[in-house]
Amino acid sequence: MQAPSYESTLLEAALRKDKLIVGAGLVIISLLAWSYLLYLAQEMGGMGDSAGMGGMDMAGAAMMNAWGPVDFLLMFVMWAVMMVGMMVPSATPMILAFANINRRRRQAGSPFVPAGIFLAGYLVIWAGFSATATLAQWGLHSASLLSPMMASASPVLGGILLIAAGAFQLSPLKNACLRRCRTPMSFITNDWREGHQGALLMGLHHGGHCLGCCWALMGLLFLLGVMNLLWIAALAAFVLVEKVGPAGVWVGRLAGVGLLAWGIWMLGSAYWM
Repeated sequence: MQAPSYESTLLEAALRKDKLIVGAGLVIISLLAWSYLLYLAQEMGGMGDSAGMGGMDMAGAAMMNAWGPVDFLLMFVMWAVMMVGMMVPSATPMILAFANINRRRRQAGSPFVPAGIFLAGYLVIWAGFSATATLAQWGLHSASLLSPMMASASPVLGGILLIAAGAFQLSPLKNACLRRCRTPMSFITNDWREGHQGALLMGLHHGGHCLGCCWALMGLLFLLGVMNLLWIAALAAFVLVEKVGPAGVWVGRLAGVGLLAWGIWMLGSAYWM
């Protein structure tokens, strides 16, 4: 057996170092997002204080009054940061695979594209979703279907959200999008594009698959509270298991059945009340 050359040893060391750097960057981004969510949740937890409106953060105050432009912007930022915290961990295998391929291409003398370009494209998709979710929240708030803590105030709305999410979990479209999210190397092989613009398009493309996989689950944030950190963490953990876990596909299908049953029960309870 031929001993590894000095150059190949250096290459492997560089690859490991690059993977650690990219991985650490993704962890820091996720932790910053979760820290901001924790701060918002603590601020909104003070809504019942004797200080009244003066003790509320602006996001909480927006849920008690008509929204203005600043309130809408704050809500959008909240959703965007939440999506970063929830979705970046599940996208980490894809981003690391992209970074690994680019490091090898750089060592071979080919053009190198930072993984941040790919990540930017991915997050643009979720920023678009955040804008849509903010509009949906504004509409639900205007219709008095949300509580001040941004949870469903209607069992009918909650039942519909659960049934929609459960049905989508069992749909062919969900399965197709999940399959693309679970196979990083297959995605990179079939969807590779050169250059910075190509990396951005790849990030957009992968973000589109990820959004197609998870949009209905994200709608469940309106069920128990957009700022319910335990609910947010539970959904984020489920998305991670579904995309990365060895039995993720079956976990998703079982969850779909459970969500359907929960939604039917909730609608039935609302009907018989």
